[in-house]
Amino acid sequence: MKKIFSNIKHWSSAWYGTFSEELRNIFNDSGVLIVFFVAGLGYPLLFGLIFKNGTIDDMPIAVVDNSHSLAGREFSRTLDATPEISAKYHCANMEEAQSLMRQRKVHGIVMIPEDFGDCLARGGQAHISTYADMSSFLYYKNLTMGTNMAMLHEMHRHSGLPQPVRYEANLPYNRNLSYTIFFIAAVLPIVIQQTMFYGVSMLSGTMREENRNMNTSLSGRGAAYWLLYMGIGTYTLSLVPEILGLPQNCGFGSIFVLLLFYVTACVAFSFTFSSMIRHRETVFILFLFMSPICLFLTGFSWPTSSFPEFWKIFSYIFPSTFATRAFININSAGAGLGLAVPQLTALAVQTIAYYILSNLLLLRTARSKTPALCPGLESGS
Repeated sequence: MKKIFSNIKHWSSAWYGTFSEELRNIFNDSGVLIVFFVAGLGYPLLFGLIFKNGTIDDMPIAVVDNSHSLAGREFSRTLDATPEISAKYHCANMEEAQSLMRQRKVHGIVMIPEDFGDCLARGGQAHISTYADMSSFLYYKNLTMGTNMAMLHEMHRHSGLPQPVRYEANLPYNRNLSYTIFFIAAVLPIVIQQTMFYGVSMLSGTMREENRNMNTSLSGRGAAYWLLYMGIGTYTLSLVPEILGLPQNCGFGSIFVLLLFYVTACVAFSFTFSSMIRHRETVFILFLFMSPICLFLTGFSWPTSSFPEFWKIFSYIFPSTFATRAFININSAGAGLGLAVPQLTALAVQTIAYYILSNLLLLRTARSKTPALCPGLESGS
């Protein structure tokens, strides 16, 4: 029994030593501190401020009606009636409309062709052309949504078909179609994964450049990152939406449970793939390459059912894929933790798989650094 207690005490002492050493390594590296605390705490707020104006109402546009028909004038009035755009200028030609756009008086142009009225009168297909000011994505979104709503109205009006069932559109999670709510909810979990991975990789690259041995106690090292990122994650997923005024349809308990699974999976993921980093500077290349991929693989902007099979399987590599879906379902849609069980299970499987893989990679690295004994010394012994 004494031997068991002695072994436990020795293990605890070694574990705490590894934990303390990793914390010292983190706080002694200014680059890692910038990634963890400046980027980790600042990026969520920065994204929120950049996309603070999630909606634009009555965006001014110019309408060029080359058809000079009743249908063209009705379509122009329908455009003006939409909440997204306002047909503020009616121009005689495209040159006049382009001049208004260069002067920043309008942020979009709708050109109605000469045969617009004739095509509708024949029951044929009519076309319009739209030109958006791409200095902001919201200008393009408003112009596209406004013209689509106007075209749908014209289609229903000219179809002449009765409406057997009256319906009313209801968007419970994002009524104003705000780009901020849509985008920030997907970005916040990814910030946690990416900043942790870059910080761990920077330390790993530094140790390899300086030919320093890494401690093989992954649980002790991982606890240092886990402790830091439970705090950073709580700030990112709970406080940032509150600061930015984003909708929160779940309690802190649900967010905390998600963080337990997600941060643990991110630690194991970071240890596994940081073992492939040989130089500190490699991380900055990965930053530009990986972040957009991780964002779009979450399926926030395109349904995962339409993903090619390769990209669907490739997305399972990243913990952010499952955590982002769970966060959107829990926080934005108000689903309970019961509906997030598939994502939480996937994060648990990732944690186990990456922990085993990172241990194997670390042991292989340690063995490759162990110097082989000389034959003469072996015979002498």
